[in-house]
Amino acid sequence: MTAPVFLADRDRLVEGARVTLDGPEGRHAATVRRLVPGEAVVLSDGAGRTAHCKVTAAAKNRLELDVLDVHDDPPPQQRLVVVQALPKSDRGERAVETMTEVGVDVIVPWAAARSLAHWRGERTEKALARWRATAREAAKQARRSWLPDVTDLASTSQVAGRIRAAAAAVMLHEEATAAIGGIKLPATGDILLIVGPEGGLTPEEVAGFSGAGAQPVRLGQTVLRTSTAGTVAAAALLSRTPRWA
Repeated sequence: MTAPVFLADRDRLVEGARVTLDGPEGRHAATVRRLVPGEAVVLSDGAGRTAHCKVTAAAKNRLELDVLDVHDDPPPQQRLVVVQALPKSDRGERAVETMTEVGVDVIVPWAAARSLAHWRGERTEKALARWRATAREAAKQARRSWLPDVTDLASTSQVAGRIRAAAAAVMLHEEATAAIGGIKLPATGDILLIVGPEGGLTPEEVAGFSGAGAQPVRLGQTVLRTSTAGTVAAAALLSRTPRWA
């Protein structure tokens, strides 16, 4: 069985150190997972550093750990950024979870014209908190050393700005003639992927994003839900990078 992953501050992850894991992470480790002395644990700061540890003592809501060794992973040279149109109900969290598991680096929630979900006021902060919590837990499950960044809600004009700043940008479109597998990927920089809502991109969005530099692409002969399309497309792109070599 692989060692469970928990989050901890970077300055505590030092080889040979004794670490107390408390707070929400310690509560989950000690009370939910019921880890006991002698078991292995991995601590991560979510920004590239991981530490392999051994449990030396367990108490209510906390563990004492010895840090055995520490490893630093550099940030990826190719970052995969997914602009995700807001899905309805809990499909947004499902999309965030699976995109995190396959390795997406940045997730940008987008208020598309035809999005069935609408974030306004306090609902925006609550929805963002759920997406970020989902990404955090999925990254731990997937044993990622770098947590994905879930940004603030983006407007269509802000998405266009991201397209112009990216090294390459594609948007999923059922009427596109180019296949996603044939797109040339840059060796470094951001690869931007735009996933539209259930109702599809509007002609204005397609024209605006194309003008900013995004290329329409198709995944295949079927049309996927917005909550699954991003994960499938991300996997198709990542499979052509050194990260999946």
